[in-house]
Amino acid sequence: MNNWLLNDGTHSRMEQLANVGSDVAWGGKDQHRCEQAFDRAVKLLDLPIADERWKRCLKELTGAREVLCNAMFGRTTYGSDLASLDHYFCHFAMATRAGR
Repeated sequence: MNNWLLNDGTHSRMEQLANVGSDVAWGGKDQHRCEQAFDRAVKLLDLPIADERWKRCLKELTGAREVLCNAMFGRTTYGSDLASLDHYFCHFAMATRAGR
Protein backbone atom coordinates (compact mmCIF):
# COMPACT_ATOMS: atom_id res chain seq x y z
CA MET A 1 0.00 0.00 0.00
CA ASN A 2 1.21 3.49 -0.78
CA ASN A 3 2.52 5.41 2.23
CA TRP A 4 0.72 8.58 1.17
CA LEU A 5 -2.58 6.78 1.75
CA LEU A 6 -1.84 5.87 5.32
CA ASN A 7 -3.36 8.01 8.00
CA ASP A 8 -1.05 7.63 10.96
CA GLY A 9 -3.36 9.61 13.20
CA THR A 10 -1.79 12.95 12.34
CA HIS A 11 -4.58 13.98 9.97
CA SER A 12 -7.74 15.50 11.32
CA ARG A 13 -11.14 14.56 9.92
CA MET A 14 -11.13 17.85 8.00
CA GLU A 15 -7.73 17.09 6.45
CA GLN A 16 -8.69 13.53 5.54
CA LEU A 17 -11.92 14.65 3.83
CA ALA A 18 -10.07 17.50 2.10
CA ASN A 19 -7.69 14.88 0.68
CA VAL A 20 -10.66 12.87 -0.57
CA GLY A 21 -11.96 16.04 -2.20
CA SER A 22 -8.72 16.61 -4.05
CA ASP A 23 -9.33 13.32 -5.83
CA VAL A 24 -13.04 13.91 -6.37
CA ALA A 25 -12.11 17.11 -8.20
CA TRP A 26 -10.66 14.95 -11.00
CA GLY A 27 -14.19 13.70 -11.79
CA GLY A 28 -14.64 15.51 -15.09
CA LYS A 29 -11.16 14.93 -16.47
CA ASP A 30 -10.02 12.11 -18.76
CA GLN A 31 -11.44 8.67 -18.01
CA HIS A 32 -8.22 6.94 -16.93
CA ARG A 33 -7.25 9.70 -14.48
CA CYS A 34 -10.81 9.88 -13.24
CA GLU A 35 -10.77 6.16 -12.41
CA GLN A 36 -7.40 6.46 -10.65
CA ALA A 37 -8.63 9.43 -8.63
CA PHE A 38 -11.82 7.57 -7.72
CA ASP A 39 -9.77 4.58 -6.49
CA ARG A 40 -7.62 6.89 -4.33
CA ALA A 41 -10.67 8.67 -2.93
CA VAL A 42 -12.31 5.39 -1.94
CA LYS A 43 -9.06 4.19 -0.30
CA LEU A 44 -8.78 7.48 1.57
CA LEU A 45 -12.26 6.81 2.96
CA ASP A 46 -11.72 3.09 3.58
CA LEU A 47 -8.64 3.58 5.75
CA PRO A 48 -10.30 5.65 8.49
CA ILE A 49 -13.47 3.53 8.21
CA ALA A 50 -11.38 0.50 9.18
CA ASP A 51 -9.51 2.37 11.93
CA GLU A 52 -11.00 2.15 15.41
CA ARG A 53 -9.78 5.69 16.21
CA TRP A 54 -12.30 7.10 13.72
CA LYS A 55 -15.28 5.24 15.19
CA ARG A 56 -17.12 8.44 16.14
CA CYS A 57 -17.05 9.58 12.47
CA LEU A 58 -18.04 6.22 11.00
CA LYS A 59 -21.52 7.28 9.89
CA GLU A 60 -20.21 10.34 8.04
CA LEU A 61 -17.36 8.41 6.42
CA THR A 62 -19.46 5.47 5.27
CA GLY A 63 -22.15 7.83 4.02
CA ALA A 64 -19.62 9.85 2.03
CA ARG A 65 -18.21 6.64 0.54
CA GLU A 66 -21.65 5.39 -0.46
CA VAL A 67 -22.65 8.68 -2.09
CA LEU A 68 -19.27 8.92 -3.87
CA CYS A 69 -19.62 5.40 -5.33
CA ASN A 70 -23.22 6.11 -6.30
CA ALA A 71 -22.23 9.29 -8.15
CA MET A 72 -19.18 7.72 -9.81
CA PHE A 73 -21.25 4.94 -11.31
CA GLY A 74 -23.87 7.38 -12.58
CA ARG A 75 -26.65 6.41 -10.23
CA THR A 76 -29.00 9.04 -8.86
CA THR A 77 -30.14 7.37 -5.64
CA TYR A 78 -28.96 10.33 -3.57
CA GLY A 79 -29.38 13.05 -6.18
CA SER A 80 -25.64 13.70 -6.15
CA ASP A 81 -23.12 13.88 -8.94
CA LEU A 82 -19.36 14.39 -8.93
CA ALA A 83 -19.75 18.18 -9.24
CA SER A 84 -21.92 18.38 -6.11
CA LEU A 85 -19.50 16.13 -4.23
CA ASP A 86 -16.62 18.32 -5.32
CA HIS A 87 -18.51 21.26 -3.81
CA TYR A 88 -19.13 19.29 -0.58
CA PHE A 89 -15.49 18.26 -0.13
CA CYS A 90 -14.25 21.73 -1.09
CA HIS A 91 -15.60 23.03 2.21
CA PHE A 92 -13.26 20.68 4.07
CA ALA A 93 -10.29 21.97 2.08
CA MET A 94 -11.24 25.57 2.83
CA ALA A 95 -11.70 24.81 6.53
CA THR A 96 -8.34 23.05 6.64
CA ARG A 97 -6.59 26.01 5.02
CA ALA A 98 -8.33 28.46 7.33
CA GLY A 99 -7.10 26.48 10.34
CA ARG A 100 -3.43 26.81 9.37
